[in-house]
Amino acid sequence: MKNATLHQFEVFAAIARTGSFTKAAEELFLTQPTVSQQMKQLTKAIGVPLYEQIGRKIYLTEAGQAVLQASQNISSCLDQLQEVIADLQGLKKGNLRLATITTGKYFVPRLLGEFRQQYPGISISLQIGNRQQILERLANNLDDLYFLGKPPSNLDINIRHFLENPLVVIASRQHPLVKEKKISLERLVNEPLIMRESGSGTRMAVEEFFSENRLKMNVEMEISSNEAIKQAVYGGLGISILSLYSLALEGINGLLAVLDVEGFPLQKHWYIIYQKSKQLSIVAETFLDYLFAHDEAVSIAQIF
Repeated sequence: MKNATLHQFEVFAAIARTGSFTKAAEELFLTQPTVSQQMKQLTKAIGVPLYEQIGRKIYLTEAGQAVLQASQNISSCLDQLQEVIADLQGLKKGNLRLATITTGKYFVPRLLGEFRQQYPGISISLQIGNRQQILERLANNLDDLYFLGKPPSNLDINIRHFLENPLVVIASRQHPLVKEKKISLERLVNEPLIMRESGSGTRMAVEEFFSENRLKMNVEMEISSNEAIKQAVYGGLGISILSLYSLALEGINGLLAVLDVEGFPLQKHWYIIYQKSKQLSIVAETFLDYLFAHDEAVSIAQIF
């Protein structure tokens, strides 16, 4: 046991998290042979098998589960130590770990530039994923702060309202509905819809809206990427409903048009979330204060 290293624990945790040697290697920027060697050495140091490999899938043994818990405890202790040192150094050094659902990529990076200039010694990690991936990270307390459009109801969390998040109906500029005003929902449901996957925040909000109006969406295609959805809409495969922030790169006068539909835009919100049991570091608290002092910089009015 005494020959086990922190790096081996880190590699093991990545394997457990991803369920794959290959994915763990990619996440840690290592070669797969290096990952395999690290696991052989850790297993030898522990003295009992830590995992079973069936096909391409990794399954932890009981001992592996115990080692994973120890790895997470070690990582948490080291993070706390680093945060204490950063506090003592007056924010000259430290880590800030953020995670956002995919639509957040259109505005969260904009918030980091000036903060990074004020605190150049702070190392920033930004994880981007779909709603389920971000909720898993939140449940496992892997990051400091999370940006979500719909807070989960099954976790003990702090929720801070951050920005407005209008959802709009988009179409290619050649679509016949572009020229029309006050398009009814009844007419909209006859159009083929291209939507995010079930369980995404946008999909849930839109489904709730149509259900309240006793209408059923005509979803003909599901795509798990906003960018791919926009390309499909531009290609004439249908219309879609996305956050207005997803048009930040093209602008509202770009290749896609925002349709004038009754009840739209749907006025939703962005929230900043973190575990109630989590003691935020001074780095995270400083960034949180910074966000609410600079939220106008990423408001819809400023971006468009």
